[in-house]
Amino acid sequence: MINEVLTQLYMSFTGHAPESIEEMPSSGSNRLYFRLKGNPILIGVKGESQEENRAFLSMAKHFRKQGLPVPEVLGESADQLYYIQEDLGDLLLFKAIEKGRLTHQFSEEEKTLLKKTMRLLARVQFKGAQGMDFSVCYPQAEFNERSILWDLNYFKYCFLKATGLAFQENLLEDDFQRMAQVLLKSSADTFMYRDFQSRNVMIKDGEPWLIDFQGGRKGPFYYDVASFLWQAKANYPEDLRRELLQEYLEALRVFRKIDEQEFITQLRHFVLFRTMQVLGAYGFRGYFEKKPHFMQSIPFAMENLRQLMQHPYPEYPYLCEVLKQLTELKQFKDQLKKPLVVKVMSFAYKKGIPDDPTGNGGGFVFDCRAVNNPGKYDRYKPFIGLDKPVIQFLEEDGEILTFLKHVYALVDASVKRYMERGFTNLSVCFGCTGGQHRSVYAAQHLAEHLNEKFGVEINLIHREQNIQQVIQAK
Repeated sequence: MINEVLTQLYMSFTGHAPESIEEMPSSGSNRLYFRLKGNPILIGVKGESQEENRAFLSMAKHFRKQGLPVPEVLGESADQLYYIQEDLGDLLLFKAIEKGRLTHQFSEEEKTLLKKTMRLLARVQFKGAQGMDFSVCYPQAEFNERSILWDLNYFKYCFLKATGLAFQENLLEDDFQRMAQVLLKSSADTFMYRDFQSRNVMIKDGEPWLIDFQGGRKGPFYYDVASFLWQAKANYPEDLRRELLQEYLEALRVFRKIDEQEFITQLRHFVLFRTMQVLGAYGFRGYFEKKPHFMQSIPFAMENLRQLMQHPYPEYPYLCEVLKQLTELKQFKDQLKKPLVVKVMSFAYKKGIPDDPTGNGGGFVFDCRAVNNPGKYDRYKPFIGLDKPVIQFLEEDGEILTFLKHVYALVDASVKRYMERGFTNLSVCFGCTGGQHRSVYAAQHLAEHLNEKFGVEINLIHREQNIQQVIQAK
């Protein structure tokens, strides 16, 4: 049924059927995305909610008229449950800043993309609101007391209660009411994206494009700033947050006069509110729907909350007491561990496979003995795998390069996942006959490769050569 409808929409736009239709990985929502291959390549979407789809379609058309970078909608079904749009590619901003997220060290290229995104945020909030029919927004036309209390109770029922922490519900509700009053002081006739974060921004030709804005509504601009800069798994360091906030404020002043200190004071309340809202979402998607991506995000959001509780909010005394207790629960305490350190070692099999002192049980052990051995030739016996004659022999022969290509694929995948999950130790060992040529070459090259690609600290040991080196994290 889905393929038939999307094929009809594609044919209505192009005059011919797509060559193939491939379902794309699902996101956090229940919307289904498909890549319709052919000339041109388009994206097909099936939504579960007619009202939500109608909101997206209306906003997308309006934003295009306002000159904002959103995908062009090229066709929709009569019931508006299906539509096709231009294909922006596959590069999410979240992916484009991956190295910075994982290492906590953002490159200038990554910072440039983030700054462009913050400037775009101000544009969509103000230009996007000009002439917009907010009545199409779903499920609410504007950010109001009801929507605030919905999100706070989402946190209470889907996250807080699921932890088992005891609390007095009436006192908590009193502070929820106070928070709603504080947040509503910032009511504005601007567009509030609501879920403005790096997974909802795509990079095309080096520029940010907006996607998944169907939950938007009229509301205060503080919310989107909090949503983006305190996105749990974005892992922005505090100095970068300040830099990006200044970039946003500069763009904001084009549209409105701003008292910076007042802005920052009010922003804190939205950061707390947004942090609680996302924890509610993580609780529902993780604890109840058992989706691992959301479970993995909880430690990052809890760390944001822990930082916020270092400077409590006098407006919400009981809420802050509960939140502080929450951050100290055993299941959340110290979940964000130290950065990953990779131990890379070369060794001789005749002297035994190295032990793993971390207690993790090993890691990878690669056997280099199938690779052509320079050690069988007398002229290479005085050298080791770090010396130019051995390097030249191994690389001209080529077997070691093919071997390492496969090693990189395996180890890279593990390093990436270890960093995402907060693991602190990984061991990779290379063995050969004497621990002198092939294993030394392989260990050295993997160490340099991992440090360059992921920026992680490497503890490099050539055991039989009594050589040890620490390659610092970048």
